[in-house]
Amino acid sequence: MTTTTARQRLDPGFVRLALVLITGILAVVFDTTIVNVAIDRLGRDLHVGVAVVQWVTTGYLLALGMAVPVTGWLVDRYGGKAVWMAALGVFLAGSIGASAAWNAPSLIAFRVVQGIGGGLMLPVLTTLLFQAAGGRSLGSVTAWISFPALLGPIAGPLVGGLIVQHLSWRWIFWVNVPFCVAGLVLAWRLMPAYPRSRRSRLDGVGLALLSPGIAAILYGLAQVGAQDGFGHATVLVPVLGGLALVVAFTARAATAGGAALVDVRLFRVVSFSAATGLLFLSGFALYGAMLLVPLYFQQVRGLGAFGAGLLIAAQGVGLLASRGLAGTLTDRIGARPVALAGLGLVTLATVPFGLVTAGTNEWVLVGWLVVRGIGLGGVTIPVMASAYLGLDRAAVPHASIITRTAQQVGGSFGTAVLAVVLQRAAAGHAAATAFDIAFRWSIGFTAAALVLAFWLPASAAQRPVAGGEQGQGDQPHR
Repeated sequence: MTTTTARQRLDPGFVRLALVLITGILAVVFDTTIVNVAIDRLGRDLHVGVAVVQWVTTGYLLALGMAVPVTGWLVDRYGGKAVWMAALGVFLAGSIGASAAWNAPSLIAFRVVQGIGGGLMLPVLTTLLFQAAGGRSLGSVTAWISFPALLGPIAGPLVGGLIVQHLSWRWIFWVNVPFCVAGLVLAWRLMPAYPRSRRSRLDGVGLALLSPGIAAILYGLAQVGAQDGFGHATVLVPVLGGLALVVAFTARAATAGGAALVDVRLFRVVSFSAATGLLFLSGFALYGAMLLVPLYFQQVRGLGAFGAGLLIAAQGVGLLASRGLAGTLTDRIGARPVALAGLGLVTLATVPFGLVTAGTNEWVLVGWLVVRGIGLGGVTIPVMASAYLGLDRAAVPHASIITRTAQQVGGSFGTAVLAVVLQRAAAGHAAATAFDIAFRWSIGFTAAALVLAFWLPASAAQRPVAGGEQGQGDQPHR
C-alpha cells in the first residue's frame, strides 16, 4: 500500500465512531426539519397566534446558538464521550417533555432544552470526527459529517407532512426518541474514552460576551420577516447589540490567545477565513432558497405542505448523490476547483427559478432542483474540509465552534434578507414575478461567493499552516 493510499483510507475505528455519532445526530436533524413543517398546526392546536408559536422555533434557535461556544471547553474539561452522551440525554429529555407539553409556554420551554442539547451535539460531532481522522482525507471526513444534514431535508419534510396530516402533533417529538436511545446505547458501548484536561479553565468573561452576542444577533434576524425589514427597533437593537458583544469578545480573544473561549487566531489562516466566509454566504444559497422553494410551490402552484415537501426533496436527493464524489474529489484535486464547480452549478440551476412563470413545467423545475442539490454538495463539502486543513488536534474544537456559528448566523441572515426581498416584491408584483425577483437576489449572492472560493486551497497538495506555525508560541491550544 502506498503512503498516499494509506493517508486517504479512513480506518475502521473512524467509521465505527462516525456511525455512532450519526445515529444520535439524526434526532437533531429530523427534529429541526419536521418542526418547521408543523408550525401552523401547532398554532392552531395550542390556540395561539403567530407571535407566540414562532417561539417554538426561535427559542430553540437561540438556545442552540448560546450553547455552541462552550462546547470546546466542555470537551477539554470532561472528554468527548461524556459531553456527547450528556448532550444527547438533554435532547432526549427535551423531546419527551415537548411531546407531553400542556400549553404553548411549556412547549417553548422544552424546545429550549432541546436547543441546549442540539447546540452541544453539532460541534462535538464535528470535533470528534476531525480529530479522529488525524488530518487524513478531510474531504471524505466531511462527507460523513454532512450525511445527516443532507438526509434531513429529504426525509424531514416528508415525515413532518405525514404527521401533520394524519397524526397528533405530539408524534413530531416522539420521532426523536428512538434515535436518542439508540445513540446513547451505541455511544456507551462503542465510543472510546477521550483524554481530559482537568486544568482547563472556563473563559467566563468570553462566554458572557459571545453567547449572548450570538443569541441577540439570531433573535434580531428572526424578527426581520415579522417587521418587514431591517429598519425596525426590534431588529436593529438586538442585531447591533449582539454585534457589539461579538466584536468585544473578538478584541479580547485576540490578546488572550489559547486561554480564550474561542481562539480567533485561526483567522490568520487564509483558507480558514475564506471557508468561514463561504459558510456564511452559503446561508443565502441553501437556507434562503429553502425558504423560497417551498413557498413558491405552495403559493404559486397551489400545492399542500406534503406535496411541496415531496418536490423539494429533489434538492436533497441531489445533495446526497454528490456527497461521496465531492469528498473524493476534494481529497484528490483540492477544495478550490470542486467548490468553484459547485458554485457554478448552483448559480446555473437557480437561473430557471429567476425566469419562472406560472406556466413553467413543474418537473423541469424539479430536475433543476436535483442539479442545484448536486452543486450545493460540491460547495459544502470542500469548503468545510478546507476549514480544517492543516489545523492541529487542539485547534479543531475552536474551528468547529467558528464554522458552526458562521453557518447558523449566515443561514438566519440569508433567510431574513430573502424574506424581505420577497415580501416587498409581492407588494407591487404578481406572485410569480415576486418569486422571480427573490430568486435573482439568491443568484447574485451565490455568484458573489465565487470570489471567496479563490482563496481556498488550489490543490490537494496545498496545506495551509495552523495558527501557531505562523510564529513561535502561537499554536492554538487550551
